[in-house]
Amino acid sequence: MNRDFSRTITFLRKERKLSQKQAAAELGISQALLSHYEKGIRECGLDFVVKAADYYNVTCDYLLGRTADREYELSDANREAASNKQSAAQKINRRLISSMINVIYDYTATAKNRRLDRAVTNYIMLGLYKVFRRIYSANKNNPQEMFTVPQGLYGGYSSAAMLKSFADIESMTQHESESRITALSNLKSSPEMLAEEYPENAGEIFNVIQQSENVISKLRL
Repeated sequence: MNRDFSRTITFLRKERKLSQKQAAAELGISQALLSHYEKGIRECGLDFVVKAADYYNVTCDYLLGRTADREYELSDANREAASNKQSAAQKINRRLISSMINVIYDYTATAKNRRLDRAVTNYIMLGLYKVFRRIYSANKNNPQEMFTVPQGLYGGYSSAAMLKSFADIESMTQHESESRITALSNLKSSPEMLAEEYPENAGEIFNVIQQSENVISKLRL
């Protein structure tokens, strides 16, 4: 069983504010065994995967980290806003990203610091700009009048600007930094607190973390 399974069943339990004892009893196993599953000490059988999927009302693929789709339906507002050109997976991923950005801005709002706001916004916008321009420019016949940075320079320059923005964010958030923002040092959060404050989006936030770390893990291999 992969690491995603252990992390996912732990998060789903905490999202529903269940103790290990409660969840284990309802899943028909001992608390000790559930603890081993959540820590990745022991591997479960497929029958438990199916039982856990039914219990948490998600798909087996979701539990195993194969998809970000819990089988939820998009709300009417989200469905109306989503372009008909987008696949179901694209609509889900768009919602995941939107949820994470919302939390990031909520976190930074506690700092009430314009420099931090600017660094965060620049980093996100530069990433979006870089991807948009690359895809837009895949067809060499598309007009380039909307861009002022030369085609051969924007990739490297936008990456450098993103690194600068992230360096600014680090300088304002690291404990050892002289320019750190005290309000962020006192910001308390946890999976349980996220689930309570963002009941409709906590799972999506977790998915962004999970998918990103999967990508990182592949680089490390």
